[in-house]
Order: sequence, then structure tokens, then C-alpha cells
Amino acid sequence: MLTLALTLALTVIIYHIDGLVNIQFGDYFEGFAMVKKRITMADVAAAADVSMMSVSRAMNGREGINQETRERILKIAAELDYHPSQIARGLVTRRTTTLGLVMPDVANPFFAQIARGAEDVAYAHDYNLFLINTAENLEREKRALDSLLEKDIDGAILCSSRLSQSEILSFLEKLPAAVLVNRELDLPDMRVATLNVNDCSGAMIAVDYLVAQGRKNIAMIAGPQTSISSQRRLDGYQTGLQTHGLPFSLELVQNCFPTTQSGEEAALALLKRCPTVDAILAFNDLVAVGVLRACLQMQKKVPQDIAIIGADDIPLAGLTNPGLTTLHIDLIALGEQAMFALLHLINAPTESAKTIVIQPELLIRESA
Repeated sequence: MLTLALTLALTVIIYHIDGLVNIQFGDYFEGFAMVKKRITMADVAAAADVSMMSVSRAMNGREGINQETRERILKIAAELDYHPSQIARGLVTRRTTTLGLVMPDVANPFFAQIARGAEDVAYAHDYNLFLINTAENLEREKRALDSLLEKDIDGAILCSSRLSQSEILSFLEKLPAAVLVNRELDLPDMRVATLNVNDCSGAMIAVDYLVAQGRKNIAMIAGPQTSISSQRRLDGYQTGLQTHGLPFSLELVQNCFPTTQSGEEAALALLKRCPTVDAILAFNDLVAVGVLRACLQMQKKVPQDIAIIGADDIPLAGLTNPGLTTLHIDLIALGEQAMFALLHLINAPTESAKTIVIQPELLIRESA
């Protein structure tokens, strides 16, 4: 004798009629719909006694119907809880209303705030956003970009990409639109906008300030060697020293991973190697907090013995003791600008792409 479970399994019938999926279990659940019927545009048209074209025009704000009919259709659609199919809409517009946002480290408040600004703008314009963290890993970044291409996204923002120029170009040529944050292209592309912080100028401003404070042995704790921002800040640091007649020495430069712990380890190594250092320009604020911790361990007073300047002005910078002097950037606004630039490229593809440069400002607190 067949068991009840086996009988149920053998009598399962799944069928699909006009968007309705029913699962029947023989005589046990006859006529019971396991999945609620999805309201379609045809249902709205029937309820409103209009054509499907009229429903489409009403839902998309297009001309061709009077205001009274439009309002009646929208009211009926709301009462029926009708939601337009994103897939169907994509077939008509050839867009998926999905975008990509690729970042080296979402745990870093610098990138987290950029992501917040970008997501707010995307949401306001009815776009979905795929946020991908590459964890400062080149292979992971390549795989992330491949996965975005598989999703047929309408465009992407790449923040501080660690890929080579040729690798970036290989990805960009497959996208309808893109924005590069803290990266540039060798040749302009109408489908690609760039948004860069003037890191070189920021580092020069920091060195000018430190020299004006009487500092003569200024060191720099730079970021990863694959970081374009780090390279730019190192160039600004070197130019700033030379402008004031101070010698540049690789002995005064220490690279590190952009985290507090790595910044602390780098500062300890630097100060043991060069004990006469009286000022440090850090790659970012997280690294600068690590420098503060290293100075505490080595019983060096800040700013009396060593002045410290960070970069980016993340929320943590104003909470340290002493407060961190830093190169300020409105990071949420930066993310908003990047997303607005991407949406502009998507919706106005015939216009030339933007080149945006953001100038950092020195925000003076107690550490320098």
C-alpha cells in the first residue's frame, strides 16, 4: 500500500496559466492555490475598461490619455496592488534599472559614505544598486566585474579600482556607461565620466602647513602601492618638500594597508628607523589613528613631539584624542555626484562625459 506521503508526491501537478501557479495534491488540496495570482497589466485594463496601452501610458506618465482617465487607472492599479514587471519594462526600454558599485573595502568609512550618497540618488531615481566589496584583492575585483556584466546592468561606478589601465578598459568597453572614482583614462570616452579628488594638491597643502608650523623632518605613511590615490599623495608630498627646500628620502616613506592596525605597525617601524621625525602625513584617517596609537606606545606627545595629518575626514577623525587634523572631503556628496554623473550618461548618452575634480580642504584640529 502506498503511504500518504508517496501518494501526495505522485499526485503533484504543477501548471502555469496566465501568471497563476497552482500546486494541487490530488484530492487532498484540490483547488487550493499555493501561490497568489500576480496582478497583470491586463487585469488593470479590464477593471478600468480601457486598453493595455492606456494603462501603460498612465503608469509611465506618457501623453495620449486625459487626466481623468489617468487618475482612474492609477487608483484602480493601487487598489489591485499592481506593480509593473521590471523584466517586461526592461524588454521595452532595453534597460534593467540596475547599477553596479564596486569598492575596495566597504568597512572603510571613506567608501561606506560614498556608497550611502550613491545609493540615495539611485533610490530616488528608481534604480537598484549592486554593491560589491573587493577587499583590496585584484582577482576578487576581476570576478566582481565579470559578475556585474552577467547581470546586464545599465552602468557602474568603480571606486579606487586597483586594476591596470588595460584591465579597466577591457571592462568598460562592455558597459553602456560608467563612472571612475579616483581613476582616470588615458584617452577620453563619451561613455565614461571620471571623478577625482585632487590628492596631489591636498598633500602639498598639508606639507605647506607643517612647514609653517616649524616641522623639518616630515615623513609619510603611504597606502598600498597599487592605490592611485596613494601615488598622487606621495607625489604631492615630494613636491611639497622640494618647494620648501627640504630633502626627499625614501627612508621617510612607509607603505601600509589602509587600516588602523597596519598604520600603527607602519608608524612603529618608521619611528624606530627615523627617530627624529617630527611630523607624519598619513594616507588616510584610519592610518592616522594607527599613527596616534604608535606615538602613544613610544611615549611621543602629539602634537608637541610629532604632528599628524590624515586624509578624508571620516567621522572617527573628530572623535580621537587629540582630534585629528585632516584633509576634508564631503564623502556623501562625492557619492551623490558620482551617481548623478552615471545617470546623466545613461539618460543623455550623446553628450560628452564629465571630468569632475574635487579639491580637499585642510581641517585643523589638535593633532597638528
